[in-house]
Amino acid sequence: MEGPAASDEQIELISFEIADQSFCIDIRHVREIRCWSPATPIPHAPPAILGVINLRGSVMAVVDLRSHLGLGTTEPTTRHVIVVIQDGDRVAGVLVDAVQETFQTKASLLQPPPTTGDSSSLTFVDAILPLEGRMMSRLVVASLLPPETRLAA
Repeated sequence: MEGPAASDEQIELISFEIADQSFCIDIRHVREIRCWSPATPIPHAPPAILGVINLRGSVMAVVDLRSHLGLGTTEPTTRHVIVVIQDGDRVAGVLVDAVQETFQTKASLLQPPPTTGDSSSLTFVDAILPLEGRMMSRLVVASLLPPETRLAA
């Protein structure tokens, strides 16, 4: 996990909205931001996998991040956005309601998420950022990507 940092170094994050909640990830994991385009469904794929799209000649999975985080399912419209994220060699698109902003903040402002008794939530969120009257959860990029196994076809 990336974990909250204890220094005053500046980090750059990108924030986005899902189900009226604010989330963010490290900008270094973002390859690009794309307008919504319909994905081709993959038979027997997990429910959060909407399908695949063609990204300049490469097939890329698209994950409904709302579904993946257990916040319901998204009915994609032209207002939705696909954020193409990368962790090592793994690349996928995550469908979000809207991208809010990119910003810099002190790493020391990140706080560890509270213990809820359910360790599954800790696999997705590694820090909470109290910011301007709202609480923003920083997501673990590796947990957002589909498993490394090939999608069933």
